[in-house]
Amino acid sequence: QVSVAESGGGLVQPGGSLRLSCAASGSIVDINFMAWHRLAPGKQRELVAVIFNGGLTNYADSVKGRFTIYRDNAKNTVYLQMNSLNPDDTAVYYCNVFFRGLNYWGRGTQVTVSS
Repeated sequence: QVSVAESGGGLVQPGGSLRLSCAASGSIVDINFMAWHRLAPGKQRELVAVIFNGGLTNYADSVKGRFTIYRDNAKNTVYLQMNSLNPDDTAVYYCNVFFRGLNYWGRGTQVTVSS
């Protein structure tokens, strides 16, 4: 059994920073990639950032230069450092982990950017 749990969301002022964490636990072997997505009210789900086995990363254009994804392989944990946040970043952020042909999702963590 595999579980994925996000943490680190909250309320932050425009221009502020947050770091999200996502820990995967259970019978996990050979993770292909770990990724962050977000879902804002009235919008489609957006792939924010992904990090592949080996360290290759990719970002949505909307977050390039502001967000950084990195992982601790020993802990099966992926992080999303978010800087220069603005109200358009307000969303529920979800983590997913892909290995052995299956996707596993967390329940999400709310990020609200507001003054």
